[in-house]
Amino acid sequence: INAEYMGSEEKIFTSQILLSRNMTSLFPENQTFTNSSGETIPLSSLAEKKKIGIYFSAHWCPPCRGFTPILADAYKKITPENPLEIIFVTSDKDQSMFKEYLSTMPWIALPFGDPAIPTLKKMFNVTGIPLLVFVDGQGKLLTKEGRSIVQSDEPSFKQVWDKLV
Repeated sequence: INAEYMGSEEKIFTSQILLSRNMTSLFPENQTFTNSSGETIPLSSLAEKKKIGIYFSAHWCPPCRGFTPILADAYKKITPENPLEIIFVTSDKDQSMFKEYLSTMPWIALPFGDPAIPTLKKMFNVTGIPLLVFVDGQGKLLTKEGRSIVQSDEPSFKQVWDKLV
């Protein structure tokens, strides 16, 4: 697709179609997400993201609660200059704990009880949490070592983006 001759609305629509095709390996085309405000976020919000973190975590998990503020700090420092999104995939047992934990996160999440949650856990062979997986904008795995990459670059997080290759 040659975007050179397209208007901005055509480019947005085309990128949403391409994203739907590319990300359907991870999510159904009608997938929606939520944020800490309870808003519904469409899959198309990932259209311009070059790297996407999938964060498997839970409120009841002490190592998760220790890592989440570090990841939030990294996210706030990285996203102004880089097309990154993180998606929280919960292992919480009830919706109130999920909402409480999500309120500490500046990124989006799969809604509590979403059918994509067990699919993603199986796809990425999640055997323990926290686990931070990064994929590219096509849904291709970049690394399952996201947590160590983020922690190794604390507190500046200036090299995290470049390490996600």
